[in-house]
Amino acid sequence: MKARPRWLARLDFGLPRLYFSFYVALLLSLALFAMAVLMLWHRTGGPLERSNATLAVVMQNMLAPADAPPAEQQAALERVVGRLDAHMTLYSRDWTPLAVVGEQIPARHWRHQDVAGPPPESYVRLPDGRRLLSSEPLGFTRPKAMLHNALLLLALGIGMAAFPLVRRLTKRLERLQTGVESLGAGDLKARVQIEGKDEVARLARSFNRAADQIEELVGAHKTLLANASHELRTPLARIRLALELIKDGIDPKRRAGLEQDIAELNDLLDEILLASRLDAVADDTELEEVDLLALAAEECARYDGAVLEGESAVVNGDPRLLRRLLRNLLENAHRHGIPPAQVRIASKDGMAKLTVWDLGHGIPETEYERVFEPFYRRRSTRDNSGAGLGLALVRQIARRHGGEARCAMMNDGRSSFEITLPLLQAPAPAPK
Repeated sequence: MKARPRWLARLDFGLPRLYFSFYVALLLSLALFAMAVLMLWHRTGGPLERSNATLAVVMQNMLAPADAPPAEQQAALERVVGRLDAHMTLYSRDWTPLAVVGEQIPARHWRHQDVAGPPPESYVRLPDGRRLLSSEPLGFTRPKAMLHNALLLLALGIGMAAFPLVRRLTKRLERLQTGVESLGAGDLKARVQIEGKDEVARLARSFNRAADQIEELVGAHKTLLANASHELRTPLARIRLALELIKDGIDPKRRAGLEQDIAELNDLLDEILLASRLDAVADDTELEEVDLLALAAEECARYDGAVLEGESAVVNGDPRLLRRLLRNLLENAHRHGIPPAQVRIASKDGMAKLTVWDLGHGIPETEYERVFEPFYRRRSTRDNSGAGLGLALVRQIARRHGGEARCAMMNDGRSSFEITLPLLQAPAPAPK
């Protein structure tokens, strides 16, 4: 199954969730504010709307009645214009011209007609239904539309100005999240940049301090583990030497037991040292092409009756670690299973799959994960030797190479160990 692209994994509803929430909350607040203002305006009537209503009554009082003769309406309109340098046109309810002073102003803006002529600066609707158009402003044209447009432009301006501010804040939080994820993935040197002096900066500073302490504690733990394992080799060597010197004066059965204990202790020290090395994130090991089939053939030759099948699978890895992985799996089958050990290698979807099993009943499904825990031993095994680090190292090595190790059930009900490793990508052919 292919992993989701990084940009897709970060998107919810098209935007990162945090700053999307901030930004939507801001826009919703602006929308609620605009709706409240508009509701108040429509309920009480704004000052612009009231001034237009007052102007309409005043103009009706100054003009002749609607049913007056045309000459009387013309004379009244001329008195209204007076010394104003304006053109005015008075229309009836059905947009019939009643009186004109100066050039007639067409009503195309309200009747949706393509008529030539100067556009009106003011439109006043009289209480009796007549319309007065003027080339000079008399009041506010469409006050509701002016308010709607003003609120819309205000919300748009605030929204555009707030976007970079909100994005800058959440970018810092996203970088902090990336640092936390890197630390959780094992990169003990992961730190975040401290920007500003606000709460986010203090959080970043606290994270860096915690990361420093974790790195120091883990480093001290690794150093102690490596030094203790190394120092134990000296008394172990002295015990082996003493055993060689007194080989004629000790019971053969007891001598064989002591030799086995020394060998197990020596193997334990090797595994502890290897585990402490694998825990380190930085590793200067040079990877190379490794054919798992050839490597498995060499390791299977060390065990009687081990059966190998499959196809060649080339990976990019450390041959020493991969050899240790195979050896631990075969040793686990030899100690705790029923021979012969079976090994199969296959390739699918860019991954190499290594499967190891034996003729025993295998591991109960409830212990599929526990067997990979360090120092875990199953009580029902026929051979309790070993330190319990073998399978833990198998998983560490697999993950070190970008793969995974797990215990799975086969078709016949028995369990098997499955190791998946990314195949080496063939280089693209050079253009001709």
